[in-house]
Amino acid sequence: MIPALLLGRKGSVGLPGKNTRLIKGKPLAAYPMQAAKLAPSVDQVFLSTDDPELMKIARQNNVEVIERPAYLCTNQALGEDAYKHGYEEICKRTNQAVEILVLMFCNAPTVLPSQIEEAIQVLKDNPEVDSAVTVSRYNMWSPLRARRIGSDGLLHPFVSLESIGDPSKLNCDRDSQGDAWFADVALSVVRAKNFEHIEQGLLPQKWMGRKIHPIKNEAGLDVDYEWQVPMVEWWIENKLYREIPLEQSEMQIGKAK
Repeated sequence: MIPALLLGRKGSVGLPGKNTRLIKGKPLAAYPMQAAKLAPSVDQVFLSTDDPELMKIARQNNVEVIERPAYLCTNQALGEDAYKHGYEEICKRTNQAVEILVLMFCNAPTVLPSQIEEAIQVLKDNPEVDSAVTVSRYNMWSPLRARRIGSDGLLHPFVSLESIGDPSKLNCDRDSQGDAWFADVALSVVRAKNFEHIEQGLLPQKWMGRKIHPIKNEAGLDVDYEWQVPMVEWWIENKLYREIPLEQSEMQIGKAK
């Protein structure tokens, strides 16, 4: 069995109500739900949440709800623990062996059904790979440019420049250290065994394991701030509607009433 599991809670601080916010006439969470529903290899779609509004959206679209316990809905709760809880619930409810899981976030809409299929096929074809995840190229946010504010109130490198490359060969050109690919968390297709040894996974998303295959994405992101909303609208117009025409999209996940 290959299930899809989405995470979404109601207590957002950066952008309250983000998961149910209407984007192009549909709740933000409807987009990843739609992608999972349209992926032929996905057998069933689940949502782990404490949000009654998200539960309603899920049930309207034949997505099974897992009511997440309160201790996994705080600002301090880790996504890896919520995913593990959801995985265990899926196993109990379906009583089926789960080898591959499709993991998504309600506030990370920038994923296509074709990418889900591509990632699943990678794991089927490569037994040694732990996961296949979407990555977006953001050279403008490379580690070379990252800074932290020190106790002296001044800016300091976030990581040592030596860890990036030879400082004598780096410069202000954002491409000087090569492309910077970020796991945009729009999609993680993982082996269930990753949860059995999750402490061995790479930070910060331990559920991905250690051998991680990239699925190239464009403008992938999880929405946490107001300024990111136009990015999602751009993606819908320029990426989503090229794969799923507007009419078909509205038939699969209806617009909010």
